[in-house]
Amino acid sequence: MTAETQRARRRARRAAARQRRVPATKLAGIGAAGAVLVPAQIAARLFAPRSARPAIPSLFHKIVCQSLGIRVRRHGRPARRHGVLFVANHLGWVDIPVLGSKLLGSFVAKAEVDGWGVLGYLARLQDTIYVQRERRLEAGQQRSAIAERLRRGGRVILFPEGTNSDGTRVLPFKSALFSVVEGPETEDFLIQPVTVAYTRVNGIPVNRTMLPQLAWVGNVELGPHLAQFMRLGRIEAHIWLHSPVRRTDFPSRKALAAHCQAVVADGYERLMRGELPGAAGAAYSAAA
Repeated sequence: MTAETQRARRRARRAAARQRRVPATKLAGIGAAGAVLVPAQIAARLFAPRSARPAIPSLFHKIVCQSLGIRVRRHGRPARRHGVLFVANHLGWVDIPVLGSKLLGSFVAKAEVDGWGVLGYLARLQDTIYVQRERRLEAGQQRSAIAERLRRGGRVILFPEGTNSDGTRVLPFKSALFSVVEGPETEDFLIQPVTVAYTRVNGIPVNRTMLPQLAWVGNVELGPHLAQFMRLGRIEAHIWLHSPVRRTDFPSRKALAAHCQAVVADGYERLMRGELPGAAGAAYSAAA
């Protein structure tokens, strides 16, 4: 074995060792942030007004994104008022810190998340609204909980695909999930479509072969996927906030859902092609 071969093998072993340490290093940074911010959020829930509660989770999400190597770019602006329902496409768990780093609000999540140990505890601290999608008898009560949060001036983040996609396209939006903006005292609620896209990894445009490393789908366990994700490197994420609308702008709930899905899907295709929104993408409805 030549000296050059030996040096090459040593470099490879050192690189492999660094790669193995990446998840632990990133988790340590997230854990340190949680050790400081979780007690602060507990205190805020006890003593601060509800309107001030989202600030600490937003800071935590920013630190999570930074620790994971995710650079989040926002296009457009969130509606400048209270009582806003953000409806976004969904690729997986990473959407939570990405959206949470730029939007102040509470997420709507499936009830199982509450049982996910530390993740479930953190979700409760952010006033997450849990839904039992398979229990039709409780659907009315769950809709009322979301609508009441909006009536109190809250901002709610909903994934109306009803599941996470594989990242190749935006799935149809379930019109039933838009029932939260039906009924009395909901005419003034704003619904703002939001596109989430992960476009580059280490400066390289994301293609179909890379999407399984970003999207969390199927029967893949969270732990292995999380470890794989943390080894990817630098990730570029985009959030495109489209013009908000009202339920009364559409003849039916189905038409509202179809409009939001079409806007989000078009934004996703454009972002994945590398077409970043300009002045038109930042357009903001006067209703906001």
